Amino acid sequence: MSDQPILEVKEVTKTFGGILALNRVSFHVNEGEILGIIGPNGSGKTTLINCITAFIKMTSGKVLFRGKDISGKPAHKIADMGVTRTFQIMRPYYSLPAYKNLVIPLYSPRAKRTGGWRGGGKLGDRNTVGIDILEEIGFERDSFVPYKMASTLPTGYLKRLELARCLALKPEIILCDEVFSGLSMSEIASMVPLIERLQMDGIALVMIEHRLRELFRVARRIMVLNFGEKLIEGIPEEVMADEKVKEAYFGSAEEIEEDMSHA
Repeated sequence: MSDQPILEVKEVTKTFGGILALNRVSFHVNEGEILGIIGPNGSGKTTLINCITAFIKMTSGKVLFRGKDISGKPAHKIADMGVTRTFQIMRPYYSLPAYKNLVIPLYSPRAKRTGGWRGGGKLGDRNTVGIDILEEIGFERDSFVPYKMASTLPTGYLKRLELARCLALKPEIILCDEVFSGLSMSEIASMVPLIERLQMDGIALVMIEHRLRELFRVARRIMVLNFGEKLIEGIPEEVMADEKVKEAYFGSAEEIEEDMSHA
């Protein structure tokens, strides 16, 4: 992990009518780092990712990727630069097989520029590359699962498919919106090593999560949002001990102690 920022968010503000959803939120992500973002429901976490990736237009502020202002760029241009994201409510092409969901991003300008996939497939054979990527993130290559229609896949595979579609673009950073949500403990146990492997490959990650125990296993820096404002940023132990965080997010002291005992 480098101490050079790959992503810088500077005083991003978003209003919906008279509602202030984000209030001058600033933070950075270093190369190869995993940053966790937590906060109560409605605190602005998904809105923040939507602003960064241009799925909604921020009211003010700016976002820098490798020092370049990307605030005014459309979403597909930002993805083409290597800034990708997953969705809390998965958005696969349900009418296509799982591996065909990968073929589509493999036709993107970024995929064409960066070439094939380290799994061995060549860009000219996008079907093979799609299978390679699915195998990389936990699909059983020799099973029928990669060939199943996305509409028939359970949540665990759909979450992996979201990540796979990001990986097809050879991203430099992935913004993950609750990638652990809806998964069983065994599915999460197999997902954590995948997240760690992505970091080892040099990919930075921003992870919105409610599953704190699992998030703290992979993220050593945490930012807390509440009512659209940044409360605190630091290592998990510091964040969990902060009185403002306890009051705004975690509830009673007994609940804090229970969460810490499992973290």
